[in-house]
Amino acid sequence: MPKIEVNENLFFELVGRRMDAAELEPALETAKAELDGWDQSGPESERVIKIELNDTNRPDLWSTAGVARQLRVKAGGAIPEYPFFSRDGDVRHSEYRVVVDSSIQKLRPFMAGFVISGKAISDAMLRDAIQTQEKLCSNFGRKRRSVSMGMYRIDLIKWPVAYKGVDPDAVSFVPLQMEETMTLRRIVAEHPKGKEYGHIVSGSPVYPILMGADGGVLSMAPIINSADIGAVQVGDRDLLVEFTGIDMAAVCLSANIVACDFADAGYEIRPLRVDYAFDTPFGRSVTFPYYFQQPASVDSGRVTKLLGDNIGPEDVVSALAMMGVKAEAHGQHVRAWPPEYRDDFLHAVDLVEDVMIGRGMASFAPERPHDYTIGRLSPIEAFTRKAKDVMVGLGYQEMVYNYLGSGKDYIERMNVPSDDVIRISNPMTENFEYVRPSILPGLLQSEAVSSKAPYPHRIFEAGKVAFLDDARNYGTITRQRMGFLCSHQAADYNELAGVVSALLYYLGEEYVVEDSADPRYLPGRQARILVDGVEIGVFGELHPAVLENWGITMPSVACELDLDSLL
Repeated sequence: MPKIEVNENLFFELVGRRMDAAELEPALETAKAELDGWDQSGPESERVIKIELNDTNRPDLWSTAGVARQLRVKAGGAIPEYPFFSRDGDVRHSEYRVVVDSSIQKLRPFMAGFVISGKAISDAMLRDAIQTQEKLCSNFGRKRRSVSMGMYRIDLIKWPVAYKGVDPDAVSFVPLQMEETMTLRRIVAEHPKGKEYGHIVSGSPVYPILMGADGGVLSMAPIINSADIGAVQVGDRDLLVEFTGIDMAAVCLSANIVACDFADAGYEIRPLRVDYAFDTPFGRSVTFPYYFQQPASVDSGRVTKLLGDNIGPEDVVSALAMMGVKAEAHGQHVRAWPPEYRDDFLHAVDLVEDVMIGRGMASFAPERPHDYTIGRLSPIEAFTRKAKDVMVGLGYQEMVYNYLGSGKDYIERMNVPSDDVIRISNPMTENFEYVRPSILPGLLQSEAVSSKAPYPHRIFEAGKVAFLDDARNYGTITRQRMGFLCSHQAADYNELAGVVSALLYYLGEEYVVEDSADPRYLPGRQARILVDGVEIGVFGELHPAVLENWGITMPSVACELDLDSLL
């Protein structure tokens, strides 16, 4: 979970009052956070409060101003107003303008931003802005792939700024942390940030660049700023804050969050107009910060049912206001508008959660359970345990893996199409972006890091997988499966066929095999398993391309069975 460090003076200034640890710790529950540490030995201006966020669906809380705002509003403060936001169709004139060229459309097409002015940036505010940049771009921005952020000194920029794709060998500038001029290709190959994030752009014939009207380079997004325009320092007064990425909504929300943070700290927010040479979800000309969120609705009867108390529509509106959410009641129905810095209302239950937090957990009277049940294993769990016992008896070691993973592991490395794989609509990181459609990627991941362990390797796992299914009410289906893998110098089809035969024998199943054409396995060395004419699994020698994708050099065989089909 994200952890942030906040300057004590800045934090309490934004909260509106000072608090001790005994008061702060319960107050942080409003932000789904907890106090992780607070060293009070030094001067107040240098003290740091460490806060751990226990949820990842609120990136607006990953900053000093974000947590302070939530505490301030919950304590009875007014819902903050941000009049500088534009809305749908509201394209404003601005002296600050960026032109997005069509050359960047296929690489990193979207951009948002704003200008801050009014007072010099302090050391505490600059440190917090850098921390916010790191948290947003690493977690919410999936290590800068979906969203990256940069800050620049306005007095060195010649407007309008161009955001475009250029030949990586034709454009050069002095990047931060360097003193020599380097081409974009050299930056990717030699600069520390280029080595860390260069893979995002290195496969493209053009690299992204932000360039002023006079040819001055602001940055090579999302890699590194220039050493002059992009070298923001304490005391700078007027700054451009920009965001680029591949997800328009994520880019826009990130800009909204940071704009609200600076506004809360007393900075003036000036709009930035971005003109696109191509269509975007928000149009060809957008004035940022831009309010794009959609309203959400909930019935107060549903709130009562889920939370257990009799909560009327006006109570729902009041509780949402404590979370900074504007809402109106129309009979039993409540309509709510997400704050400018939030976009996490995906379902009515999300509003119910805010009502619960806004009211406070202490407002719900403890209640003993009225009904008592006897716990017992479900039929599929009892059957799975029997299958596990057989696999252990056959010399296999049980493993346990995450149910969420990356598209690289679940799709690319497995040589399978992505048609039926479930992708999370708002992932916090690309490492947990997809619901697993198979047991095998986890087994291969273990094998990939076990080359120094004595062979043979025999491992298995039984658990849930899920994939898209239009015939289901929710469009997805979950199945209980078992996968097992054997790896050693002589591992082959015949060996695994014996394991499959033994497993199904002890499970009391009769089966037949047929040829299969699964891209994960070697052609001619794989088979489908059928029970009563229904396919329940596939096994065989893993395809050399799959093993190479995982960096596995030892011959390996694997099988995956659908246990639900055997009940």
